[in-house]
Amino acid sequence: MIKDYNNEVQSLFLRMMVTNAELYTRVMNIMNSENFDRQLRPVAAFIMEHTKKYNVMPDPVQIKSVTGLTIDRLEELDEGHYDWFLEEFESFTKRQELERAILKSADLLEKGEYDPVEKLIKDAVQISLQRDMGTDYFADPRARLNALKSSNGQNSTGWAALDHKLYGGFNRGELQIFAGGSGSGKSLFMQNLAVNWVQNGMSGVYVTLELSEGLCSMRIDSMMTDTSTKEIFKDLDNVEMKVKMVSKKAGSLRIKYMPAQSTVNDLRAYVKELQIQTGMRVDFLCVDYLDLLMPVSAKVSPSDLFVKDKYVSEELRNLAKELNVLFVTASQLNRAAVEEIEFDHSHISGGISKINTADNVFGIFTSRSMRERGQYQIQLMKTRSSSGVGQKVELAFDVETLRITDIEGTENSYKSQPTGSELLNQIKNVGKIASSDDNLVNNIESENKTVNADVSSAKLKALLNSLKK
Repeated sequence: MIKDYNNEVQSLFLRMMVTNAELYTRVMNIMNSENFDRQLRPVAAFIMEHTKKYNVMPDPVQIKSVTGLTIDRLEELDEGHYDWFLEEFESFTKRQELERAILKSADLLEKGEYDPVEKLIKDAVQISLQRDMGTDYFADPRARLNALKSSNGQNSTGWAALDHKLYGGFNRGELQIFAGGSGSGKSLFMQNLAVNWVQNGMSGVYVTLELSEGLCSMRIDSMMTDTSTKEIFKDLDNVEMKVKMVSKKAGSLRIKYMPAQSTVNDLRAYVKELQIQTGMRVDFLCVDYLDLLMPVSAKVSPSDLFVKDKYVSEELRNLAKELNVLFVTASQLNRAAVEEIEFDHSHISGGISKINTADNVFGIFTSRSMRERGQYQIQLMKTRSSSGVGQKVELAFDVETLRITDIEGTENSYKSQPTGSELLNQIKNVGKIASSDDNLVNNIESENKTVNADVSSAKLKALLNSLKK
């Protein structure tokens, strides 16, 4: 890669564009005349203006007559030259844009204008050519479907009843939101999800913006060891032994407290630093919870919940895609949901903005009597990858250990359906049973006929005797 994009290299870029207009077409989305040296800037500006107005590359004669500079065509280029041009021009553009962004940022920082700085740097870093040509629909249907099957819904929540409604579970890179009122158990659900995934061998991070790291850890101790929260401190030796035994087969789990008003950039920085320092693979990220975060991309008043939550939810979903993790967070239900037993989009605090961005939204419904009976209900308010909207899932809740599980005995209801050969054998067995039952029925019917005939004969004799008298 070229380190110094001097005047000669920049002139070569322009000559290659003039020689092959297709090259210019492929880079026109990142082309900026301001990136060229002052001497070549008029040529780049003229090429951009002429192609935009007339949809054709200007001739070298036109360029010289307008700008006074000679930009000759090159000899015929091959594919190797094209690849070199695309790679180097992308690097050149990114470098020039970043350099100018840094210079502009210095002026903004002196004026105390900090918010535009991040956008300038981000826009410069994200400059790239579009090389992904999408999916060729007819090319390989089997491979396309297998790829979708292998990436869709393959991460179980640990609750068979919920997995059944979601066609298998959660997908990486998607945003899941558990919505509930104050004290409804939003944190409990995310902590139980973290326990389910860790026990399944996955590794992840639980970020709390409300509860302390110690309290979250103690709750998870109770869930992991099946020990009542009241007994944790009374039986420390046993709890310690059980936690260490679980750790031998489980994945890794980090619990991190961050102050309210943190941003998605704070989450991103922490995860990156965690990966660098520990080498930990992050499979899932639980953030407790969305309403306490602030957006990065815009300066929004905390009181404007609709706009704030819109930006935060979009940034969280982008983070889930970037890290390729299972991402779960929570949100508050508003006052209108307090007396309701059926939740809808109007009950989400801050409005529908976060629902539009989320892939799955679940309403947590419970009451004092339900919790005393050990019951929770999940209402599927939105599902992007399944048809479960409006359906409900009943789960069991252990008040002592805070563990949320499938209701005992329901797991077998969600086992896979029998195969074709198994169905055929069942039909054959039913046929055999039916044939033997038919013989039995015939025998019973013939015996009944004989009994009925005898009864009828006896009644007739009795009737005749009465007439004679």
